[in-house]
Amino acid sequence: MDDCSSSTQSTIQDNVAMGTWRITEFIDSGIDETNHFTGYNFSFNSSGVLHANNGSISYDGTWSITDSNSNDDSQDDLDFNIYFNLSNDFEDLNDDWDFISHSPTKIELIDISGGNGGTDYLSFEKN
Repeated sequence: MDDCSSSTQSTIQDNVAMGTWRITEFIDSGIDETNHFTGYNFSFNSSGVLHANNGSISYDGTWSITDSNSNDDSQDDLDFNIYFNLSNDFEDLNDDWDFISHSPTKIELIDISGGNGGTDYLSFEKN
């Protein structure tokens, strides 16, 4: 059964690692903060390095896709993990996001906070 989840996980990882991406939506507990990332291109390297660059400023972080429940083959258990060791707007992206949907050109993510109960949304589209 794990083959389905592993296959989905591998497909998403391979897709994300190709090309550059931009944030087309970032909603932080109901507040649209998409403009904080305008002009930044994101590269998800297969080594796990996440690179954000706007032409003059660049930041490096890490990314991974993990299966939080290896007992079934649901994409619902896949987490898209993002981490920037920064104390600026990029820190807001740090989370173990859940997938809403994914395609070769768009990834939609959601996180429901355990602390304040707020819901965050993050969407990347391929350039």
